[in-house]
Amino acid sequence: MAGPSLRPHVHWAQRHRELFLRVDLSDVRNPDITITDNVLHFRAQGHGAKGDNIYEFEIEFLEPVEPKPVCRMTQRQLNITVQKKESNWWERLTKQEKRPLFLAPDFDRWLDESDAEMELKEKEEEKINKMKIESRVPKDPFKHLKKGYLIMYNLVQFLGFSWIFVNMTVRLFILGKDSFYDTFHTISDMMYFCQTLALMEIMNSLIGLVRSPVIPSVVQVFGRNFVLFVILGSLEEMQSKPVVFFIFYFWSITELFRYPYYMLSCIGIEWKPLTWLRYTVWIPLYPLGGLAEAVCIVQSIPIFSETGKFSLGLPNPLNVTIQFPFVLQIYLIALFLGVFVNFRHLYKQRKQHLGPKKRKMK
Repeated sequence: MAGPSLRPHVHWAQRHRELFLRVDLSDVRNPDITITDNVLHFRAQGHGAKGDNIYEFEIEFLEPVEPKPVCRMTQRQLNITVQKKESNWWERLTKQEKRPLFLAPDFDRWLDESDAEMELKEKEEEKINKMKIESRVPKDPFKHLKKGYLIMYNLVQFLGFSWIFVNMTVRLFILGKDSFYDTFHTISDMMYFCQTLALMEIMNSLIGLVRSPVIPSVVQVFGRNFVLFVILGSLEEMQSKPVVFFIFYFWSITELFRYPYYMLSCIGIEWKPLTWLRYTVWIPLYPLGGLAEAVCIVQSIPIFSETGKFSLGLPNPLNVTIQFPFVLQIYLIALFLGVFVNFRHLYKQRKQHLGPKKRKMK
């Protein structure tokens, strides 16, 4: 049979607009805290001066308060904040003149009326100074135009890569492995459009429309466009290779989450599942995409060697020919360095957005 309820130790302090109550209970469970008829009712189970038990108390406030208290529990105590209906200084907390035995001042937060007025004045001055500083910052007359452009850009890219992904997925289910061999002829027009439009991402970073650094954007956009336009676009022999399917598929899946995330960010919306996907799916897809691009380049080297395409012969007296396959071998090294640079950049972004938040001191 449960024993009688006990009263915990409660410490209080006030400001002109607020009352602060600190209940000395640890490991609080099932708290029931309400204010009715200007009386605060408290009942909870926790560990207090009399061990683990049910503790309760009532406080009838001196003057009217708002009926919705704000509670914050920690492992060691429970804090209650109550708003006064009128901003003034109370001579005591309770309506009864004699202070209850369980109630005591909270000297950690205690201020005299003059000190509280000084604190209130400092807060008002800080607020006024902040408003003055904000008013000095020149307003951007093109702010809404820039936001509209970024929303439309990300929306168009999302729709383009969505079309690519859905088209390739449907064809894969219908045709199976046969869809690998004509991926380029089916998808290339839309991929050309999306990757040409992606050049705007470099421009957006250069002119400050977005805060992303320029180098990762340059590495990704020019790396993809080199494979798309120079390797695949110029060699018909490469266009029927199965590796084209994997390159396009990895690219499109990554962008399915990146562009919607940026589009919602433009209007100040953050959807946590999308944020997690944006900063997580790249972990397997980005290295796989880089590997597929490397395979594509390796497969193209013998073809470029045989045709001599893009090889450059310098005039006499040098009589030297710059072989394009050699350039591709150098590019392979740059490709893996670029993957490392972007991987490091994306990992830092992931830690920033998904890493553990610093806990506030209690």
